[in-house]
Amino acid sequence: MSRDGAARGRLAAAGEAVQPAVDCRGLGYRFGQVVALDDVTFTITPGEVFGLLGPNGAGKTTTIRILTTLLKPATGSAGVFGLDTVRARMRVRQAIGHVPQQLSVDASLTGWENVWLFARLFDVPRRERKARIEQALATMELTEVAGRLASTYSGGMVRRLEMAQALVNRPRLLILDEPTIGLDPMARASVWARVRELRDDSGMTVLLTTHYMEEADALCDRVGLMQRGRLRALGSPAALKAALGPGATLEDVFRHHAAGELADGDKEDFRDVRATRRTARRLG
Repeated sequence: MSRDGAARGRLAAAGEAVQPAVDCRGLGYRFGQVVALDDVTFTITPGEVFGLLGPNGAGKTTTIRILTTLLKPATGSAGVFGLDTVRARMRVRQAIGHVPQQLSVDASLTGWENVWLFARLFDVPRRERKARIEQALATMELTEVAGRLASTYSGGMVRRLEMAQALVNRPRLLILDEPTIGLDPMARASVWARVRELRDDSGMTVLLTTHYMEEADALCDRVGLMQRGRLRALGSPAALKAALGPGATLEDVFRHHAAGELADGDKEDFRDVRATRRTARRLG
C-alpha cells in the first residue's frame, strides 16, 4: 500500500471523513443538440492516480474543461477539494496544475523562462519564485537544459517542461490531458516515471485522460471508462479485468462496456482532432 493509502486507512479507522480531491455529481453538458456529458458521477481520493479513458468525443476533455473552470456544467456540479468549480473559480485554479493537449510551451523562450512565466501567471511570491522554478525543473530532470531554448527540446522534454510549468504553483491536483500523445516509447516511459514519482514522493493527486489503455493500466489506481458522454465502468484496472475473465485486457473491458458503439462527433471533436494532430507533429 502507498503512503497515502495507509494514511487514508488511518483516517477511516479513526472515523474521519476523507474529503474527495475531485467530486463530480450528475455532470451534464451539451454542444447544441449533441450531448457531450450525460449524468457523469465519480469521485477521486486524495493521493490517487485516476484515469479517464475513451475515444475522441467520449467526453473526457469536456469533463476536464469543467474541472479547470473553463466550462460551467449545464447540470450537476463539480468540486475540487471541496471548492465548487463555478462559485470558487479562482481558488480552484490555484489548487490545480494543468497540462493540456495543446502545446503550452513558447519555443522562443528557454526552459527556465517558460517556467518563470507560469510562476508569474500563478502569482508565485517573488521571494519564492527562483526556488520554486528550480524545484519544478529538477523534479522533471530538466535542470541541465534549463538554459536552452525550448525549440531545441525533444518531444519528451517538452512534455516534461509543461509538467514543470504546471507544478511551479505546487498544485494539490495535477490534471494531464493526453500527456503522452505523439511521443515515442522512450519519451512516454519517461513521462510515466515522473507521474509515478509525483504520486509516491509527494502524494499529489493526478487525473489523466488517455485513450492508451496500456498507459492507464501502468499508471492508474482506478479508471473510468467513458463513451458517448457517459461513464460506462469505474474501478481499478485489475478489478475491471478480473470481472471480465482470465486474460482480459483493459481494451477488452472497454470494448465490452462500449458494446461496439461508435461515438458521434460533437462540436469539440474537429477542433480537438486538429489540435491533437498538430501537437503530435510538433512533438514528433
